[in-house]
Formats: sequence, structure tokens, C-alpha cells
Amino acid sequence: MSYIEEMGPGTRALPPRAFFTSDAASLPLNGDWRFRLSPHANAPLGAESDDFDDSGWDTISVPGHWQLQGHGSPAYTNVPYPFPVEPPFVPSENPTGDHRLVFDLPPDWPDEPAVLRFDGIDSCGRVWLNGVELGVTRGSRLPTEFEVGHLLRPHRNVLVVRVHQWSSGSYLEDQDMWWMSGIFRAVTLLSRPRGGVADYQLNASYDHVSGLGTLSVEGAGLMVTVPELGVHDLLHGQSFSVPVEPWSAESPRLYDGFVHTAVERVPVRIGFRTVAIEDGVLTINGARVVFRGVNRHEHHPRFGRAVPREFALADVLLMKQHNVNAVRTSHYPPDPYFLELCNEYGLWVIDECDLETHGFGELGWVGNPSDDPRWAESYLDRMRRMVERDKNHPSIVLWSLGNEAHTGRNLAAMANWTRERDPSRPVHYEGDVDCEYVDVYSRMYASHEEVDQIGRENSRGLPFVLCEFAHAMGNGPGGMLEYRELFERYRHVQGGFIWEWIDHGLERDGHFVYGGDFGEPLHDGNFVIDGLVFPDRTPSPGLVEFAKVFEPVRIIESASAIRIANLYDHVSLDHLRFDWVYEDNGVEVASRSLEVPSVLAGQHADVTLPTLPAVTGEGWLTVRATLATATSWADAGHVVARGQISVVEAEPVTPVSGVELVGHGDVLWLGPGEFDPVTGLLTRIGEYHVEGPRLDLWRAPIDNDRGFGKTTEQVWREVGLHRLQHRVSEVDVQETTLVVRTRVAPPAQGFGMLADYHWTADGDRLRLRVDITPDGEWPCPLPRLGLRLALPGELGDVEWFGAGPGEAYADSRQAARIGRFSSTVDALQTPYVFPQENGNRADARWLRLTSGGRGVRVDGEPVFDFTARRWTTEDLDAAQHTVDLVPSDHVHLNLDLAQHGLGTASCGPPPLPQYRLHAQKATFSLTFTPLP
Repeated sequence: MSYIEEMGPGTRALPPRAFFTSDAASLPLNGDWRFRLSPHANAPLGAESDDFDDSGWDTISVPGHWQLQGHGSPAYTNVPYPFPVEPPFVPSENPTGDHRLVFDLPPDWPDEPAVLRFDGIDSCGRVWLNGVELGVTRGSRLPTEFEVGHLLRPHRNVLVVRVHQWSSGSYLEDQDMWWMSGIFRAVTLLSRPRGGVADYQLNASYDHVSGLGTLSVEGAGLMVTVPELGVHDLLHGQSFSVPVEPWSAESPRLYDGFVHTAVERVPVRIGFRTVAIEDGVLTINGARVVFRGVNRHEHHPRFGRAVPREFALADVLLMKQHNVNAVRTSHYPPDPYFLELCNEYGLWVIDECDLETHGFGELGWVGNPSDDPRWAESYLDRMRRMVERDKNHPSIVLWSLGNEAHTGRNLAAMANWTRERDPSRPVHYEGDVDCEYVDVYSRMYASHEEVDQIGRENSRGLPFVLCEFAHAMGNGPGGMLEYRELFERYRHVQGGFIWEWIDHGLERDGHFVYGGDFGEPLHDGNFVIDGLVFPDRTPSPGLVEFAKVFEPVRIIESASAIRIANLYDHVSLDHLRFDWVYEDNGVEVASRSLEVPSVLAGQHADVTLPTLPAVTGEGWLTVRATLATATSWADAGHVVARGQISVVEAEPVTPVSGVELVGHGDVLWLGPGEFDPVTGLLTRIGEYHVEGPRLDLWRAPIDNDRGFGKTTEQVWREVGLHRLQHRVSEVDVQETTLVVRTRVAPPAQGFGMLADYHWTADGDRLRLRVDITPDGEWPCPLPRLGLRLALPGELGDVEWFGAGPGEAYADSRQAARIGRFSSTVDALQTPYVFPQENGNRADARWLRLTSGGRGVRVDGEPVFDFTARRWTTEDLDAAQHTVDLVPSDHVHLNLDLAQHGLGTASCGPPPLPQYRLHAQKATFSLTFTPLP
């Protein structure tokens, strides 16, 4: 069994080559295979023989993971290895899956050489065909091919693959993801005709000065033909220059052609583009680019990394529709089909090698393979297999050596080999902090302050990219706007990649689960739930915010005009149409198209404000940029960008005058409200029972309130903000005013808040003014500052005039616009996989909670934030999964003055200072009106 623990790459595989399809014969071997799982690596052999009886085995789908098909369980760790760190040795208790397939060749299968191709086996595979051992694979997310033509027979070919969960390769594959095993990518038998296309490399550069594209093909005996360009039978060693439309992520122009010999023809799609670094700036086709990117793991909630093609396409379409222009393939090369989609639809790609040794960081990097010469060939082999497989994709603009493997001579050797093999693309690796062997300075989770310093100093003289930033875990990320401003301020600060694209939740019993839910003794909990889309690929509020922050057109007011700024790197705005809508208190009163001149990349135009009708309330002009015609990724009319201009401001709110007298008896009453005479709490408004309102300072902590070290949540809980107690010091009944004086504080602490409630009424309107004063020295920011009350559960319809339609928080609110919106209480919830504070709507002028048009209205002086849910904050705080949230008989309503910002401290910086909610004096006024 020594092959499992050898430090080198696999054995007897063919040299790596480009991934392609051709007109040569091929036979997909995906489908149902026979399967047997053994608890140890030294399971009995014999299954490779023709006469072996596998009728007692189970059936498993290939591609697939056995842990997701009833055999064992997934396990999640972010950094630690789930086995003792003793490289290259792995546990004897090493789950081993034997896969067996019997297949016939098609009747017309040619008598030619053939290869058996595996696109992904996790983590180590030993392969037999017709009783002959072909070799061993390592490098789970990389292809392996074996020569098999001499072994094939017309009928009853027996293919057996023994897959070990753990191997020496596992030390190089400690990525932040589920540990899952099996043959999880395609298996294909490929005829390789004599005199055919063994391998090829297309070189398609673009000169942005002359507009010429230069094409050549590398490969002995090969020719390339591109009919649209008049290129016919261009031979290896020759080049051809012709005017072309360049390929970019914004305009992914591809030219169809084919690489061919006399006996084989390979369809190709050619994109002309040139990547360069000039004066410390990364350029593509001569223009500076800004990566508005995401990190993408391959994930499906039922199939794991065996992602069906339609879901890879769904990813690309969602990215394009939300203004994502770049993908880092964290932390391994993706299925080749995904790269084809990036070519076709237009996404810049950093292609990352299947390499991470993060668990050694827990040990001070002692024993890390990155600087151990015994591992050198495995490192180089992984890089070769990625580069050779993916070299012909125009979407790939940087090669990445891997992720979080510290540094060392093996990584430097990978960089040097890559630069020599493909000088057309720069080399990226974040772990080379001194930039000794990379071409791009890369960082993870640098704060805004640090990025600003890097921008000002530019000490390395290289392009700077945040390969990971704005950790999208749970509610957030906050602070994307301020990162964008830094990308625009400094020429060599060229964007970054949000961590990450998708929540890695696995589906079980109708909800999504995460680390620890499978009984793993060592796990990292919900840290695997950190994407811009939920596991089912529903966009989160974070993705909607990303789309707004990084929209490629900026629409703002400038000196009584509408400024239309083009933030694309390459294309004009000619593919867009512009229109405007004018609203009076959220109701449309006029709309029309907007004539905008042609605006080139990086330029802007000022357009005269249209003549607008008079309004009686707030007047808001919304200008939209939409697709003029349908594209491959969205229909005509898809909104690319939006800007909103305040034309007529709201009149100051006239407070309710106190004209109604306070009534006495078993209860206190004032206008439409009844109060408890002991607590001073409102108990009824009109016909509706009410519990509250009273001061509330707590929110169910979000993932970004957690993080590393002494977290915000820990501080909040240590001082007891989750268990505040209320003391009523006075219920003062005046002639037209009810004054309730209280102190709100956590137990065992000497600080708190004084909250004085002043109630007045005028007819059916009940006004509350709350005066809030900190008492003592507050040691930390507040989670929230507002009021909390409960209303009857029947009031499930919601309408408001304010910011919407989605949730918004102090440092994540660019996607919200001012308007009139309607929803239901249930639809206001954001179903974060790990329940937490969510659903806040900001800047509401007024709010209605109704049933059949009857209910309660709340007005602000001038605005307030609100959340409405069918469970309490305490319920939300206690829940671990969405199924833990059980609706109650009430609607629990928070009416807030403010909340603490979101930040990105789950793995990054906390909220910026301006978004931190500190204890200070405040006054908050609301009016409540029953709606009969």
C-alpha cells in the first residue's frame, strides 16, 4: 500500500495536455457503477478480474461522492487536517471505495490508440482495465489519462477504480471545504487516432494600437483554420495577423475555427487578447482592469463538487446579471466546462492550482511541504497539469500557484516553470508576501486603511489585488462601497474577489446543514456558509448589494445635471438604454426615456435634468441603465445600473399635538391607546392588543459579530446585553401627556440607559417621543438602538414608504432605493442558513401592518428602520438552523433609530468607525394610528 503515501505524483499517467473534444470517437463512462466501501485501505483485491461477482455490491452514480450517496458522511474543516499531521502518512482507518464498471465498445469503435481520462478523483485512485493495472492518480481536481488502446476489447471491458479517501495528496489539498471522496468528475474513453491532434496551444494576441490580432498554433503537424478571418490551414510555426475584435470580459468576442490534421478535427473558439503589466498596472488589451470578482468553489447542495452543467451555467448567468466580471477558481481548477462558459459569457479568470497546506499553519508551518524538496515533483506536476489543461482559454488572465501553503522553494519552482511555459500570463500567489516569485501583489482581508496605505505607497511597484476580501458570511458583507472607492482612487489597486460565491450548505430533511451536523469530532461549524448566494443559488442581499456597489455605470447628480459615468474597462455605453421615472411619495407620476450620448470607457457625460411635474410630497427621480437588446446572459431591459436623485425634499413632519386627555381607571387611556398603569406599557391600540413598545438594544448576532480573537458578540454577551432588565421608576400622568421613566441595564453591571417615554394623542393618532440617555460608562458599541413591540399575528401584510425593497444596514445599503413597497411579514425574512439578525428595512417614512386593509400604521419623525418577524429576537438568537424558527401568534416588530454596522469580521475587518453604534443621547419619535 506504499503508493498511498508516496510524496511524488501519480504513476504511469500520460503527459498532461489540453482539454478538448474532437471528431474522433469517444465514449462517456459516466452513470451507474457498482460500488463497495471498505473501512481500511488494504481491502481485498480481486474485483479487477473478469470473473469477479459484484452482484452483492451497491450502485453509485459517477460522477459523485460516496458520502452523499449513503456511504459514510461528509466532514468540514477550514484549516485543521482531520487526521494526525505526520506527512506523508495517513490513518490506517482510511475509507476506500471500489468502483467497478463493465462496458462494451460501440460497434464502430476504431482500431486506434485510446486513452482513459479521469477529470477528478478524490483523493487517490488505483486503476485497472481488463485485469491490467494502469497506474495511480493523485491530484484530486486535476485530470489523469492512461493509455488503454492495447487493452480494449469489443465486449465486456472491466474497469475498476479503487479510491482512497486519504493519501499523501491529502496534505496538499487542505482547502476550506467539505472532505468528500470519489470519482466526482467525468470519466471518458477517447480514441486518439494515429496522426491526430495529440495536443495543441493556440496563441491569439491583440495589439490595441494597431487593432491587429496575431494567431499561431503550436503542435507538430498541426494546422488551424478560422474561416471568418480568412485563415486557412495555418501551419505550426507560422503566424497570421488580421484586424479583429478583441476578447474581453465585457465583450467576449470569439472566433470559431478548428485545429486539425488530416485525420482529426478539433473545434476551437478563439479570443484575441493580451495581458501585460505596465508601470505596475495590470492591463488587458492596453487598458487597466479592475476585478469586480468572486471566489468560486464548485458546490451543489445535493451533489457536492460533482456540479451538474446546468448549475455551472446558472452560476455564470447570476454572476453576469449581478455585475461580477471576474472569478478566482478557489482553490483548484474547476471542471473544464466552467472555463468554456467564462470564455463564452465573459469573465476574467484567475485559474488556481489544486494546492493548499493550510493545516501546517496550526503547527507554525513546521513540516510544510512547500519548502521540502521531497515534494517538489508533486508541486510541479500539479501546476503542469493545470496549465497544460487550461492553456487555450482566453478567459484565464492569471495563473495562481494555489492557496495558503505558506512559501518555499517548491512554490518558487512552480512560478518559474509557469512563467517559462506561458509568458503570456502573469503569476499570482498570495502567500509570497515579499513578491519574490510572483508578478502581482496579493492580499487577503486587508482593511480599508491598509489598502489605502498600499495604494499611497506602492512600495512593491506591482499591481495589487485583494484575492479575498469582504467575507460574505451570513448577513453582510459591510463596507464594500469603501473598498470600491479605494479601487478607483489608486491605479495599481485593481479590485478583488469577494469570499465567496456560494454557501456550501448540504441539503438534509428539507433544510441546509453545515460542519458538525454529521457528527464530525473535528469541524469548523458554519464557517463553510459564507457565500453571496445561498446553497440553492438564490441570491443573498449581499449579492444584490455587490451588484449595486460594483455596477459599471454610475448615475449621480452633478451641478443640476445627471452625470452618466462609464466604469467599464473596455466598452462604451452604446449597448445600454436609459430611462427615468419620477415619483411623488413613491407613486409614479412621470416616466420617459433619457437621451445619453455615446460615452467611452472611463469617460462621463452630463445630461440635462428633464422637466418634471409638480409634486405634493417627496420627489425622487430614478434613472436606470438597461440592456438595449438581449444578450446571452440576460433579456433586454435587464437593469445594469441605477441612480436616484432627490428633487423635492420632504416637508418637516408636524408632530402630533397633545390635545387628548389621559384617562384614569383600571387602565390608562390616551386617544386610541390603552396602557398598563403599573408599567406604563402600551397594551392596546384601537382594537389591537399590543405588547410594548420598550427600549431594545439587542440583536441576534450576525456571523460578522463573531470572528477571531475577542469578538464583538463575546463582549456583548459578557456585559449582558442579551439579557437586559427594565426598571420603571415613574409613571407620571399629566393632563395631556403620559410620561414613563425607565432605566434599562444588564444584570451585574453599573451602566445602563435611561429611557423616558412621552405619550401624547390627537384624535386617533398616538405619538411617542423617547428620550434616551446613557447612564455610566459604556464599554462597547450597542447592537441596536430602538423599540420593540408585539402585535397580533394576523397583521401579516406590510407596506412602507422608505428604502427598499430588500434589507439594508448602515454599511450595506447601496442597493436600497427610496420608494413605496409591499410585502408580507414572512417574505421580509432573509433565510440565512445560520439564523441571525436579518430583514431590516431602512429609512421608513411610514409603515402599515394590516390584514384586509385593517391594522396599524407607524409614522416617523422623519424616518425609522424596522424589522417584523413571527419570532422573537431571543428565538432567532437561539436557533442553529432555519427549521428551529417556529412562528408564534404574534408579529414581533422592531422600530429602530440605528443598528451597529455589519462589517466583515467573520474573516476580515470590523465595521468602519462611522458605522459603529456608540451609546449617546438620542431622541426618537413615532406616531401610531389604528387603521379601522
